[in-house]
Amino acid sequence: MEIPPSRRLLNVIREDLELTGTKRSCEIGRCGACMVLVDGRPVNSCLVMAYQCSGAEITTIEGLSEVGLHPVQRAFLEEGGFQCGYCTPGMVISVVALLEENPHPTPAEVEEALSGNICRCTGYGGILRAVNKAIGG
Repeated sequence: MEIPPSRRLLNVIREDLELTGTKRSCEIGRCGACMVLVDGRPVNSCLVMAYQCSGAEITTIEGLSEVGLHPVQRAFLEEGGFQCGYCTPGMVISVVALLEENPHPTPAEVEEALSGNICRCTGYGGILRAVNKAIGG
């Protein structure tokens, strides 16, 4: 795929690839709605120029599982880890990245991992229940 150097990763994902699970919200890296994995690390795609990802593996919410739901997605569904759902893709991506790095995080580590994600509906109770279920608790 040939992309002009001025294009942000978020725009390429949503407009060129038509993968709309990655959300556009603040566009300044504060809300986490546009979170994707770049080589397994969570990044705000609104802050990354597409050319910076040349040769990298990009995983969006749509790519977490080839068949059915990813276990973290299932935990969010089963535990009501969403209200309006707009923040959910970014939250799920952040939790997936955390659990890949640390399968048994402490509550403080969970809080740190989600510190870049904002739920404007204040649905944090359900989100934390979903994270605990995904951890195995």
